[in-house]
Amino acid sequence: IQMLLLPSPLMEVYVPEMPVVALHGGDVTLNCSFSVATPFNLSDLTVFWQLTDTKRSVHGYREGHDQLVDQAESFANRTSLFPAQLGLGNTSLLLSRVVVADEGSYTCFVRVQDYGSAALLLQVAASYSKPVVTLEPESNLRPGDAVALTCVAYGGYPQADVIWQDGGGRNLTDNITTSLVANEKGLFSMTSVLTVVLEPNSTYSCRLINPLLGEEGYASVTITGQNIAFPPVALWVTIGLAVCLLVLLIALAAVCRRKIKESCEEARREGKRGWKRRGGVEGKKEGERRL
Repeated sequence: IQMLLLPSPLMEVYVPEMPVVALHGGDVTLNCSFSVATPFNLSDLTVFWQLTDTKRSVHGYREGHDQLVDQAESFANRTSLFPAQLGLGNTSLLLSRVVVADEGSYTCFVRVQDYGSAALLLQVAASYSKPVVTLEPESNLRPGDAVALTCVAYGGYPQADVIWQDGGGRNLTDNITTSLVANEKGLFSMTSVLTVVLEPNSTYSCRLINPLLGEEGYASVTITGQNIAFPPVALWVTIGLAVCLLVLLIALAAVCRRKIKESCEEARREGKRGWKRRGGVEGKKEGERRL
């Protein structure tokens, strides 16, 4: 029975321990280097980059030339080494026009006489648009109504952390529902909905934080007393009471006017009767004097 004996991995290969963050649409360098005890010829150098999980080929170099026959189609025309640095032990990979699908673990394999390998993690990030907060419904609001506040931001990656607060800084994040929709590029549109019980003169803010970029987006909405319509039922009750009061005042004014008129007429009649009585008495006295 023949056994294939492979050399033990004696070569040290170095890659970043922390994840490498690349901006969507930009270029990123996946750093990899190695050290050997003796000088070597580039024709003896083999470099192979592959996806750790799927083993798909990302970039190959052997016998002094790039070897891209087996390269995965998604990486075509987007990868390159640094030829002038290879002799110095620099086998870093330049990945251009980064997309969300590039995210994952990459293994750097190097061989001269001995061989070694190491893996690093690539994370992709994209900035979100400035968030916008809207109110639903926008009209016919009454104190005590349940109102949905919606915070929307577009074109970002990965999922952002969302923090809702009221005007006093109280965290309202427990009352939210957040959804993600990816576009054809894998970038997210984030929609976060906060449901609150309406109070006049209240401020609500939405803050989005991109965990990879550390970027924050902020938007807020203030609901003032002017935004809250008078309750329809109370409005009609008030109108009805006002009409009733007006009718009552008109009726009262009419009654008072009639009473005053009647009083005046009665006073005139009393005046006439008194004048007639005085006239009769005086005439009788005058006649007695003449007799």
